[in-house]
Amino acid sequence: MLAQASPWHVHARQRTASGRAEPLAASARMEWTTRPGSGPGAELLGPDLRGKHILELGCGPGHNAAHLATHHDAQVTAVDLVGLQIRRARSHYGRLPNLAFTTGHALHYLQASGEQFDAIYSVFGAVGLVAPELLFPAITQHLKPGCSLAFSVPHPRRRGMRPSVSDRPQRDYVMLPDLTRLPIARWDFDADRWEKHLNHAGLVLASAQEFHDVRLGQWPTTLLITARRA
Repeated sequence: MLAQASPWHVHARQRTASGRAEPLAASARMEWTTRPGSGPGAELLGPDLRGKHILELGCGPGHNAAHLATHHDAQVTAVDLVGLQIRRARSHYGRLPNLAFTTGHALHYLQASGEQFDAIYSVFGAVGLVAPELLFPAITQHLKPGCSLAFSVPHPRRRGMRPSVSDRPQRDYVMLPDLTRLPIARWDFDADRWEKHLNHAGLVLASAQEFHDVRLGQWPTTLLITARRA
């Protein structure tokens, strides 16, 4: 019921209103930013992903997970809060044998899982939308030593905004396909504050990159963080 009451359910419902999604070929590259074709690819997760077990937190329609399963022969588990998104992802890519889609809250999935992963990632997904003091320790417990967490979040200075000066979430909005907006809570940190939360969870910051999308104005739009389990 929580998922069905969320703005993300409304977003998915509008996306899927036109009918059942059709099977798709996996995309040729992994996308981390708001502008397709810009930024790095799957190499952020490791130099050789063949046979590696990778977890995505907040997979949406499954495009990145399908890329990893198809082009890198990874074993991918992709989780999303909204059942409509998982249904859409399965319609696109459910035929892939090394890709599993699961409906669930990212934190609850991690708390219930007994698996260990070679990489965990989030692309405008659960990271930033779940309290980091809860999510990052859960990620650390399921990430093998020396392996990578990578996540992209909306840049805290997008649209001329200012990063949060506290550890509390800020009010933000999700834009729906019909161009209406619904309020959400988001942890809108700069790289230094993300690093503090990563360190508290036993994760070491490896890189912080920002990316611009000229279609959206002068401000950076994406903050991309990578970290490793100590």
